[in-house]
Amino acid sequence: MSKLEQVLILDPPSDLRFKGPFTDVVTTNLKLKNPSDRRVCFKVKTTAPRRYCVRPNSGVIDPGATVTISVMLQPFDYDPNEKSKHKFMVQTIFAPPNVSDMDSLWKDAKPDDLMDSKLRCVFELPSENDKNDVEATKAAPVMNSAKADGPSATMVAAKTVSASLDDTEMKKVLEECKRLQTEMSKIAEENRQLKDDGIRMRKAPRSDHMTSNSTSLLGRESSTASLPSLLVVIAAIFIGFFLGKFIL
Repeated sequence: MSKLEQVLILDPPSDLRFKGPFTDVVTTNLKLKNPSDRRVCFKVKTTAPRRYCVRPNSGVIDPGATVTISVMLQPFDYDPNEKSKHKFMVQTIFAPPNVSDMDSLWKDAKPDDLMDSKLRCVFELPSENDKNDVEATKAAPVMNSAKADGPSATMVAAKTVSASLDDTEMKKVLEECKRLQTEMSKIAEENRQLKDDGIRMRKAPRSDHMTSNSTSLLGRESSTASLPSLLVVIAAIFIGFFLGKFIL
């Protein structure tokens, strides 16, 4: 009696592709579709069981149903010159009316009742375009934060890169930001008060003494008014230096 043809439809049908880098677990999916009107038992086997984790590795598929198998390749040192010899096999059998003990079912199955499909494993390294896309994705949050306006943008950028900075150094940067913001607020308040005093002085009756005081007050006002802008520039240079240092 000839061997039965595989009843399940596999997607992908022949190759399981794993894209590196292989420094972490790489997962690919295998879909098993049952187009028949009978329940089908399946079991997934591999020639390298220590290198892969398969979930689920066995089960029953109802008529017309589809099951997705996750095949997880464990981290390893990849050698591009070494060709993969790993293979998988999906073994199936029509389920009897009342199946309860799966182990006994497979153990007692006749070879002529078994169906199987084989797949080979293909390892791929990411292309240069893929690497650039990954780097651009990682840099996007920092670039978007830098485009925001005002002191809050600096705080957002600092928090974005905080995961890669030392906690102590990050705290120093944030404390310096807060201190500069406090100083700017104080100077802005003093500047507002001086402007109010200048307005009141202009409205008061003129005299030589008042004119002299007004001139002195306006000079102080003009000098103080330039301080917030100067501090903003200094703060931006200081914070930019710290962020550039840690990011680069």
